[in-house]
Amino acid sequence: MSTTIQDKVVVIMGASSGIGEATTKKLAEEGAKLVIVARREDRLKALVETLPKADIAYAVADVTNKEDVQAVINLTVEKYGRVDVLFNNAGIMPQSLLSDLHVEEWRQMLDINIMGVLNGIAAVLPIMQQQQSGHIVTTASEAGHVVFQQGAVYSGTKFAVRAIMETLRQEERKNNIRSTLISPGTVNTELHLTISDPERREWIENLQREVGLQSSDVADAVAYAIGTPPTVNVSEILLVPAK
Repeated sequence: MSTTIQDKVVVIMGASSGIGEATTKKLAEEGAKLVIVARREDRLKALVETLPKADIAYAVADVTNKEDVQAVINLTVEKYGRVDVLFNNAGIMPQSLLSDLHVEEWRQMLDINIMGVLNGIAAVLPIMQQQQSGHIVTTASEAGHVVFQQGAVYSGTKFAVRAIMETLRQEERKNNIRSTLISPGTVNTELHLTISDPERREWIENLQREVGLQSSDVADAVAYAIGTPPTVNVSEILLVPAK
């Protein structure tokens, strides 16, 4: 058990499956105090039940709703008195050619992948400034470094998140607030289910299954970043499948 993670108060957004679920399990093993958040209450309840020894609570929230996100942070402060880490992990990955004009999917990606992150930052930043400590971690993607056909808007959201998180690091270092971007390549999760085109969805699903990272690999990266001493800021971790 890492003494640098034990008893840290960690809020995990997008915790009901994939990377969020794996990170919940990893940090519970390390002795963190957890508030896990997603839209699917049944998944959250089931996850909590698998961790009977953990100090853990759950809340249902939509990251695109600023009031929902603020309520989660308020709940955390009421329960634990502080927030040490916010993990912005909610995201979707629809993919299509720009000429397909899937405008509503573009809007959903912007709302969840960008505004969801900003809503988390807005809710927790005043508290961390008052504490003069804190750590904000956000899941981005290898797609925030490279672009690919059918991924224009998805990549765009992840490039934006990179810019937001690096600026956050620069602005808030004086307040001892750390900022980490976790940028995985293909991960074997349910993210492919957010792709509406059947052929593309199947192709991505096969890629994830054949060569993808496991969610636990990414959870290990999150644990490493938040487990470093307060004098260290791991600004970004880029991890991709070895194959």
